[in-house]
Amino acid sequence: MFIAAAAMAVSASAQQRTTVTANNADDNVYVGINAGAITGFRNYYRIQDGAKQRNNAFTAYTTEVGARVGKNFTTVFGLAFEGNLYFTNHRCCCPFAVSKTWIQGLDLDLFGTANLMNMFSGYKGQPRFFEVIALGGFGWTHAFGTATRYNGVNSKIAFDFAVNLGAKKQWQVYLEPSITYSVLAFGSIAPQPEYENVMHNSEFKYDINKAGFNLKAGVNYKFRTSNNTHNFALEQLRDQAEIDALNAKINTAKAEADAANADVAAKAAKIAELQKALNACMNTPVPPIVKSRAANLQPSVVFGQGKSNVDRSQEANLDMIASYMKHNKDARIKISGYASPEGSKELNQTLSEKRAQACKDILVKRYKIAADRIETEGLGATDKLFDEPEFNRVALFNDITK
Repeated sequence: MFIAAAAMAVSASAQQRTTVTANNADDNVYVGINAGAITGFRNYYRIQDGAKQRNNAFTAYTTEVGARVGKNFTTVFGLAFEGNLYFTNHRCCCPFAVSKTWIQGLDLDLFGTANLMNMFSGYKGQPRFFEVIALGGFGWTHAFGTATRYNGVNSKIAFDFAVNLGAKKQWQVYLEPSITYSVLAFGSIAPQPEYENVMHNSEFKYDINKAGFNLKAGVNYKFRTSNNTHNFALEQLRDQAEIDALNAKINTAKAEADAANADVAAKAAKIAELQKALNACMNTPVPPIVKSRAANLQPSVVFGQGKSNVDRSQEANLDMIASYMKHNKDARIKISGYASPEGSKELNQTLSEKRAQACKDILVKRYKIAADRIETEGLGATDKLFDEPEFNRVALFNDITK
């Protein structure tokens, strides 16, 4: 009991360091085949022609073949179901029964499995190359024979010395020594005078004299699991330092989100304030528009730098002004002369006055417009009318009757 308790404590400590991913009900299932031989632990004597002939237990054997289906529920524990057929050997006296048929017997076994390597050292993420697996359980035995035909209960204890092969450790090859006890037998068991020491249990009992030693080899194939391997996979655990770093990132992101929310709230308040001001502005009555007394006429006359005479290319614009005044008999205009900023202030003032007067003279003399209908003014230098300096050397026309 002390040894068992110590073993469980060591196993529990090892498993604390092993955390595997969740797996489905059909994960970690395997199938396999095996073959070997079984012999009894006792010598059997065959009486032939009145004389005893000694059959040594370890030279008289029965061959066997079997198939196994199993599932590993954890990295340590699992269940397996196995069926075996035993074949007659002419030198053998089976430890369970004497048979004269080609198939001497069969058994169906259910046993638990325990991976001792994983139990005591933990699981490393994939099976080790070499593993030791303990097996134990019970099964049903049926013996075929002309004189002896019976059913029984057997108990098996075994160790698998296994190697895991393949790129994904999907193949497992093992050598399995085991002891199989015939713990209970019932059925038709007739006396057989030609054999001695062939006995069958009528009560549940472990008796080494009614046990056989098995040695067989086998191979298992482990099916693909839901984690895309053929075995258990370890969870990707994170240490405390990594968890703390992730928490710090979460807190930083939360603070940034709070700041962004506060900024959004402030902007929403500003939008509401501007919307309120806009509504107030839209609800304010619009004052009546008072028309200006002056209306700008589109034609204008552009002068050369330092010049006050009207260029021939500009006379067409004066023709348009004259036509306007002839069609509007009551119209009176004001001609405003300008100069570009080059030169002195006094020179530009004089130049602007001469430009306005030159336009009036042509309207009066050439187009016979009454002089009292035209006013002139010189506004000196400016750079406000146009971005290009040469466009500011101009005379503009305004209808001052409107």
